[in-house]
Amino acid sequence: MMRLPRFRYLAPGSVAEAAAALADLGPEAAVLAGGTDLFPNMKRRQQTPATVVALRGIAALRARAIDPARGLTLGALTRLSAIEHDAGIAAAWPALARAASLVATPPLRNMGTIGGNLCLDTRCSYYDQSHEWRAAIGYCMKKEGETCWVAPSSPRCWAVSSSDTAPVLCALGAEVTLASTAGERRIPASELFADDGIAYLTRRRDEILTSVHVPPPAEGERSAYVKLRRRGSFDFPVLGVAVRARLDAGGTVTSASIFVGGTGSRPQEARAAAELLTGRVLDAAAIREAAGLIAHIAKPMQNTDFTLGWRKAVAREYAARALRELVAGNGAAANHASGS
Repeated sequence: MMRLPRFRYLAPGSVAEAAAALADLGPEAAVLAGGTDLFPNMKRRQQTPATVVALRGIAALRARAIDPARGLTLGALTRLSAIEHDAGIAAAWPALARAASLVATPPLRNMGTIGGNLCLDTRCSYYDQSHEWRAAIGYCMKKEGETCWVAPSSPRCWAVSSSDTAPVLCALGAEVTLASTAGERRIPASELFADDGIAYLTRRRDEILTSVHVPPPAEGERSAYVKLRRRGSFDFPVLGVAVRARLDAGGTVTSASIFVGGTGSRPQEARAAAELLTGRVLDAAAIREAAGLIAHIAKPMQNTDFTLGWRKAVAREYAARALRELVAGNGAAANHASGS
């Protein structure tokens, strides 16, 4: 049985107290939201904080509100299950509701939070193993070692972003608020992430992600999310495609945003595909061309589930599925599980 290491537990009653604790403790502290990612990582000794700063006692971080003019505001501790079952979110931002519903299992969604899912640790087949397994190969660059076993000659870590909600929120043009002892700052969700498997967040160590803000949908706006994973009831995404597009009365795309998750250290924007679709009707030809451009940026490496060749082959099909879901007006895109 893998047990948690010894650690000090702090339960601040406010964001200010939590920020002060993080500023004082520095890199020896970890932020605890739902714990569905942090605690398993601690059991495997992937993360070994001396102190855990728990946010669960801060009621303000559980706020959730929909305003017709301002859009959706989610406190960082909003449960994924609450997002999944919120009829207002499903109606206005269906891709977000669907992405939340595809995270892990119902018990984990009842514990997991939107803030925690956004800040989810990057994953890799060489990193997400027991301490003994990692010790046997000399560890890896992400923790205790010097080599990235995915690309041994590379100077960087290639662990992948495995958040379901991150690519969706990026596609929706969401913003996040970060708080520290120096004050607050609000940035686009897409700027929260960095293209590095180790330093994968731009959030500073003394900052807390306090809220997520999603703009109200424009007239004719649709969104969709599809996810590839081996087990349809549980696994992290091997590929996730999030699409948002605005269509006029004739079905012509007037604006679009597309992000891909599960293939890079951060959600990857398919800007060329979005530009190709703008000004066109989403017919079979447009979908085929755009899917090719989306698949082109989804360049998987041998660091997660399924064979590398198969993942490359199906990227185009999953991109097309997301676009077809968008055409159908069914933002609650189907979850697909396949084997290879």
